[in-house]
Amino acid sequence: HPTHQPPAQILVAAGTHSLRYHYLALSEPGPGLPPFLAVGYVDDQLFIRYDSRTGKAEPQAPWTAPLDAQYWEKETEKQRTWAKVQQVEMWTVMGYYNRSSGMHSTQRMFGCEIQEDGRSTGFWQFGFDGQDHLSLDLETLSWVSAEPVAVRTKRWWETERCYAEYDKAYLESVCLTSLHKYLELGGQRFMPPTVWVTKHSAQDGGNTLRCWALGFYPQDISLSWWLGEKELTSETEYVETRPSGDGTYQTWVAMQVPAGAETQYTCHVQHSSLNHTLVVSWESPSSSGLIAMVISPILVLLGVCAVIKRLQGRERRSKRRTPSGWSSLLGKNAVLPSLQLERFLPGGQQLLPSAPQLHATLRTLRIPQSGETPGPDFGKGQRGRRRGKLGSASAHHSPCLSWFLFVCLFSSNWE
Repeated sequence: HPTHQPPAQILVAAGTHSLRYHYLALSEPGPGLPPFLAVGYVDDQLFIRYDSRTGKAEPQAPWTAPLDAQYWEKETEKQRTWAKVQQVEMWTVMGYYNRSSGMHSTQRMFGCEIQEDGRSTGFWQFGFDGQDHLSLDLETLSWVSAEPVAVRTKRWWETERCYAEYDKAYLESVCLTSLHKYLELGGQRFMPPTVWVTKHSAQDGGNTLRCWALGFYPQDISLSWWLGEKELTSETEYVETRPSGDGTYQTWVAMQVPAGAETQYTCHVQHSSLNHTLVVSWESPSSSGLIAMVISPILVLLGVCAVIKRLQGRERRSKRRTPSGWSSLLGKNAVLPSLQLERFLPGGQQLLPSAPQLHATLRTLRIPQSGETPGPDFGKGQRGRRRGKLGSASAHHSPCLSWFLFVCLFSSNWE
């Protein structure tokens, strides 16, 4: 299917961007678990990590290279201070719950966001043992408790008014300034989506058009189906955008269309990496593509027939039988190749048949052995008269016909 992939480009301050930090303190560190861990993200890119076992703030993204040693020294000192503060908070909150031992943790999450329209927001949250505990209301400059025990923590923090004032000042000033700086350094990454449309047969006799968008970053994207100048919102099937596993994202939208009307529908894609709306429609295979589709199987069949004929010649010379079944060619436990899209198909569909299904199909398409006659019951172990002479169509062409049927069955799963 034709794909559309605009060139990558670098933009600054376009779209929505965020700077977030996550702090974790543990009462009883274990193997691989430090007493305190801090990580920072620009959008969803990890760029800084502090581990209390090493006692150093370390870069995690290539674009942080221009930041000098003084920057990392300051970050290290800041995280060391936060490690001490959060340890005190953890043991204090544990006392509120009457817990003096065991594995417990406190989490702090805070950050700021610049929205596409230029507005900014901030958040500051504190948790205990993975549950919400307190959050900061920036409008009223007050702490909001999420559970009864958190009221005690709220009263404690409210005795230090500067606590909330410091957090508000950081979120509305320093955080935003830092975010802009990181974006200018290269923390802002744009990968345009690769887009194409596929057609699938529907049960009602029509067809399903599915518009794919793969390999894009950042995550926010808009896909929609249109018929002429009308957007078909209610008729469109949507799925959530999902990680691709390589730092990019993927998604699709689908809709049912009447058979023969596929080219009248267009998929519109909007993404921050694009300076225009990308419009893609389903394209039927070109005539050259059809010729290639017809010729390629024929060439394959001719090649297979030549190989089979040669093997049969060797068989006659050596008077040895060919191993029965196609499974001997693939191996009993053959593992079929699969595509990465397989795990992304709706409704648990598979792009390729499972190994048991394929072996069952191959058994029914087994190459005739010497002394066997291809017929309606071939493959059930029945024996017949010996094959006819070279001019016998049924005897001479059945292996190729079987292979052709196998190719058709296999290819049908790719629709």
